[in-house]
Amino acid sequence: MTEYRYTAQLAGEIEERWQRNWNDNRSFEAPNPVGPLAGDLSTFARGAASGKLFIQDMFPYPSGAGLHVGHPLGFIASDVYARFHRMDGANVLHTMGFDSFGLPAEQYAVQTGTHPRTTTKANIERYLAQIRRLGLGHDERRRVATTDLEFYRWTQWIFLQIYNAWYDTDLGRARRIDELIAEFDSGARTPADGSVWADLDSAGRATVIDGYRLVYQSDSMVNWCPGLGTVLANEEVTADGRSDRGNFPVFRKRLRQWMMRITAYSDRLIDDLDLLDWPDKVKAMQQNWIGRSRGAQVAFPVPGSDAAIEVFTTRPDTLFGATYMVLAPEHPLVDALTADSWPADVDERWTGGAADPAAAIEQYRAGIAAKSDLERQENKEKTGVFTGGYAVNPVDGRQIPVFIADYVLIGYGTGAIMAVPAHDPRDHEFATAFGLPIVEVIGSEQGVLDAAFTGDGAIVNSGFLDGLRVDAAKATIIEWLEKQGAGTGTVQYKLRDWLFARQRYWGEPFPIVYDAAGEPHPIPEADLPVALPEVADFAPVSFDPDDADSVPSPPLAKATDWVNVDLDLGDGLQHYTRDTNVMPQWAGSSWYQLRYIDPTNSEQFCAKENEAYWMGPQTDVHGPDDPGGLDLYVGGVEHAVLHLLYSRFWHKVLFDLGYVTSKEPYRKLYNQGMIQAFAYTDARGVYVPAEEVEERDGGFFYEGQPVNREYGKMGKSLKNSVAPDDICRDYGADTLRVYELSMGPLDQSRPWATKDVVGAQRFLQRVWRLVVDEETGEVRVTDAAPSESANKLLHKTIAGVRDDYAALRDNTAVAKLIELTNHLTKEYAKGAPRDVVEPLLLMLAPVAPHIAEELWGRLGHTAPLARGPFPVADAALLVEDTVEIPIQVKGKVRSRITIAVDADEASVTATALADEKIAPLLDGEPRKVIYVPGKMINIVP
Repeated sequence: MTEYRYTAQLAGEIEERWQRNWNDNRSFEAPNPVGPLAGDLSTFARGAASGKLFIQDMFPYPSGAGLHVGHPLGFIASDVYARFHRMDGANVLHTMGFDSFGLPAEQYAVQTGTHPRTTTKANIERYLAQIRRLGLGHDERRRVATTDLEFYRWTQWIFLQIYNAWYDTDLGRARRIDELIAEFDSGARTPADGSVWADLDSAGRATVIDGYRLVYQSDSMVNWCPGLGTVLANEEVTADGRSDRGNFPVFRKRLRQWMMRITAYSDRLIDDLDLLDWPDKVKAMQQNWIGRSRGAQVAFPVPGSDAAIEVFTTRPDTLFGATYMVLAPEHPLVDALTADSWPADVDERWTGGAADPAAAIEQYRAGIAAKSDLERQENKEKTGVFTGGYAVNPVDGRQIPVFIADYVLIGYGTGAIMAVPAHDPRDHEFATAFGLPIVEVIGSEQGVLDAAFTGDGAIVNSGFLDGLRVDAAKATIIEWLEKQGAGTGTVQYKLRDWLFARQRYWGEPFPIVYDAAGEPHPIPEADLPVALPEVADFAPVSFDPDDADSVPSPPLAKATDWVNVDLDLGDGLQHYTRDTNVMPQWAGSSWYQLRYIDPTNSEQFCAKENEAYWMGPQTDVHGPDDPGGLDLYVGGVEHAVLHLLYSRFWHKVLFDLGYVTSKEPYRKLYNQGMIQAFAYTDARGVYVPAEEVEERDGGFFYEGQPVNREYGKMGKSLKNSVAPDDICRDYGADTLRVYELSMGPLDQSRPWATKDVVGAQRFLQRVWRLVVDEETGEVRVTDAAPSESANKLLHKTIAGVRDDYAALRDNTAVAKLIELTNHLTKEYAKGAPRDVVEPLLLMLAPVAPHIAEELWGRLGHTAPLARGPFPVADAALLVEDTVEIPIQVKGKVRSRITIAVDADEASVTATALADEKIAPLLDGEPRKVIYVPGKMINIVP
């Protein structure tokens, strides 16, 4: 070891120095067209489309546990992409903020009494220290956190824009509520509920308007968790109906909550996916989540009443096969349908063992209250009870029994189904379990008693539909239903409106107050932000975890001085109360890319000129249908649906209202894979710290006891985390960057092995030795011209690395750099030519920026290479004069020859047959010689 050898200690010194240099020289600051961050944009055109690039990582939550080496994979990859394009002349906006509201900080506050702001600030500082250690080239001026008062001021402002908007289905876009009121006043539009606008008082008009708003209050089915004292989003509920945090029971309960009318955008959210450069898997997940289905809305009259059970079905052609109906247990018609007593001949399987239908319904509802929607849908055992009531099948007048069952959800369709057991597997299972009729209506040879037939065929047992194929039968029955007034052709969606309220403290307060009558009123924009009050107790009122009848009492309700407020909202000073719910954590992450663009603007959430520059459509670059959006969004596939869907919804509303020029927030999406690692469990099945496990004698031991090894996602739950701080300390940040990117394709998961990190370090040491003499510290490059082979390999590498960086193929880019380095090391033992080493350093800079900058400086350059230039290949040197091809004999490669690229078949054959390794294998002339030009030659003796 010498003081000039590239070691972890020297790497640490170099990295700290260059990170300070980049910061002092503001190397990664990107200017805006206008505003406080405005600058000269004229120089940003070299090699970059339109001269700009907006790159973003998915908003991280600053966990108290800090980072493990799996977290920065995507961050490093996006940094490489940004550095490459910055070196190639683009104005690159790349920064990182924090999604810092949320339940974890609040739960920690409840446990310790520490204010969530204190915990969050400390977590952010730790997180920043870790990511800065990696040398990420972020524009520090643009960092935001959702908990910053100035940030959530604009979150509240956007909420008010959505609240004061409605969706005009005629125009297919959102408009301002003032425009709707003006149309009602002029008579150009009449209220959808049939009321006469001119006859309504102010309260009546407010009720009509509230029915149009994109934000509204509704009595909705929610996931109520008494043990946590809050309503939970679906994603916060486990498959077995318990809270993700604390493992408390979760109950489905009807509560009045804020909702966002995301369903108004269902078609646009699906159709505009075609405009996006996203993975097909993610597009499919969003399409399935929205769940657009075409079919018919059918009314099944209830005998003896004016009521009818509305059903949406995608298979109206099977109506004649509907032998019973099923309602969701929460359906509003259940109580009206429930008979006083069981019919005399009722099947005992239908009763649930109860004395009468009312008791059966009550008992069944209680039994499923803790089940999540997911658990209800995946439940293999079909359960349910008969309501004692019947409905009339409109196509043939038959009365069919009506059940309730948990596999029907109130949140999907109408909350009721017509059951066709012959042709639907779930209905078939239910009918089999309850002894219900199974009537075949699509002809099949297999029969339908043992299993449902789901294929195509001719319609049977269906009166006027008999003999038609499925598509023709659908059209015929819909036309018949509409003529009879029994139904209509329609489109249905699985997507439900967005539950937009949480009973927590650590979240954005709603800019809403309530008058004495309980009616909501928006806070004037000039009075924003509505700041979170200081409270002594951060916990919501919690209840017995099994108390399904309990009612939420949010933490903010305890701040009585804040809740009660006197305001003049245009009709004199009056007393109001604030909303004590807060927004969900999704709020800030639904628009943060826009604040990155203009983070210091105190007059607007984002100046439109700046948004148009960074996110506006670029039809000259991306084609006439370009929706706009940032240029690259990198993150995990776990956010494929909810975050991306919510963000697209908010952005489309802002587009409709004229605040942004882009129709979509994220033009290109890239999902990086996970880093996985071995984990170990003891005899009890409890995970033990992976770093303390010893491998010996063909087994694994923890504290002397044998443990079992398994493989899984790196994280604290499996106790197999490796901190990036440790790797940076032991090897250097550049080594960590090179290792993570060289492990495999970015979009695939890969196994972590600390012992293999040294391979990346040795590569960087070889690069170091190309420039620095380890004995003297002197620069050892020469001014000699490179050899033809070195020069050709250099320009081949430049072309390949350029393509790889642009396509996020960082692993193959690193492989090419290793190949070039090895070639130079082998060919130039006493010093490689400057004309080859300098381009190598420039190509290395995106992936290993610190060592590249250091060596660039030692070669005499005073300007940092953070802004390039990135080398360009000489096209003339990319043309190959010769090619090496394998020679096969009896299907096995026996030798290789180098031939001219334009060699004819005769000369190639002669050269192959004369090869010293091939000739002894032949006994006279071969029977056949097969030559694949430029690829291989196969000899059959």
